[in-house]
Amino acid sequence: QPMKEGFVSGLAAETIEVSSAGESESGNVIKANEEAKRIESQAREQAESLLAQAREEAENIRREAVAAAEAEKEQIRESLGLNDPVAVQYWNFITKAVQGDFGTSYVSRQSVTKLVKDTLPATLQLAVASFLIAVVVSIPIGILVALKRNTVWDLLGNVLALVGQAMPNFWLALMLMLVFSVKLKLLPISGREGPANMVLPVLTLALAALGYFVRMVRSSMLEVLGQEYIRTARGKGVRELMVVGKHALKNALIPVITVMGIHFGNLLSGAFVIETVFAWPGLGRLGVTALFARDFAVIQGVVLVSTAIFVLVNLVVDILYTLLDPRIRME
Repeated sequence: QPMKEGFVSGLAAETIEVSSAGESESGNVIKANEEAKRIESQAREQAESLLAQAREEAENIRREAVAAAEAEKEQIRESLGLNDPVAVQYWNFITKAVQGDFGTSYVSRQSVTKLVKDTLPATLQLAVASFLIAVVVSIPIGILVALKRNTVWDLLGNVLALVGQAMPNFWLALMLMLVFSVKLKLLPISGREGPANMVLPVLTLALAALGYFVRMVRSSMLEVLGQEYIRTARGKGVRELMVVGKHALKNALIPVITVMGIHFGNLLSGAFVIETVFAWPGLGRLGVTALFARDFAVIQGVVLVSTAIFVLVNLVVDILYTLLDPRIRME
C-alpha cells in the first residue's frame, strides 16, 4: 500500500510538471503570435505609407510632364504660326512658297525645299525617259495602223493600245519584277544605283502611256487622211511619204500634243505608285512616305511642285501650237 501511494504521488507530480510546461509553452506561442501580429501591422503601415508617398511622387511627375507637354505644345504652335489667324497663316505660307520656302518637315525637321530638290531629279528622270520612249514608239505605230486600217497591223495596234491602257501600273510593275528580276535575274529589283535600275520603272510607265498615245495618233491620222487637201496632194502626184510626213502628220499632231502634255502630268502622278513599288528615291515616294507619316508640310511641298510642273508643261504645249500650225498666233 505505501508503494502504491508513492507511485501515484510521483505520477501526479509528473503530470503537474507536464501541465506546467504545457501552459508555459502555450503562453510563449501566444506571445509569439502577438509579436508577429504587431510586426505585420507595422509592416503594413510602412507599406501603406511608402505607397502613398509613391503615388504622390507619381502624381507630381505626371503634373510636371503635363505642364512641360503643354508648354512644348504651345512653343511648337508659336513656331509654326498656328496661333495667328487663318488669313495671316495663309498669307505667310504663300509669300514663303513663292520664294521657294515650303517650311520644315514635322518628322525629319529638315527643310521641305531641300527634300524636294533632292528627290525631284529622280522623278523627272523617270517621267522624261518614259515619256520620250512612249512618244518615239507610239507615233510610228499610230501612223502605221492608220495607213493599214482594217488589216492585221491595225488589229495588233489596237490590241497593244487596249492592253497598255487596261493594265494597272502597279500590277505591271510587279509582273516585270517577277519575270526580269526574280525569275531571270537580269535586272535589279529596286533602288537607284545605276542605269539598270531605271529599266523596269521606265518600261512600266512607258507601256501605260504607249497604248494611249497609239490610239490618239491613229484616230487623229485617220481624221486628217480623210481631208480634201490630202486627196488633192495625192491627186497631184505627191509622194506618199511627203503626204503623210509633211501634210498629214503635222496637222494630226496638234490634238496629239495636247493629250501628250496632259499625260506627262499623269506620268508624274503615276510615278508616285511606281516609285513606291521599285523603292525609287523620287518625289512620289517622298509624298507617299509623308502621307503615311502625316507630314503635312512635305505633302504641301510635293503637291505644289507637281502642280507647278503640270502647269509649266501645258504652257509649253500651248507654245508648241504656234510651231505646228501657223494659223495659231500668240497675242
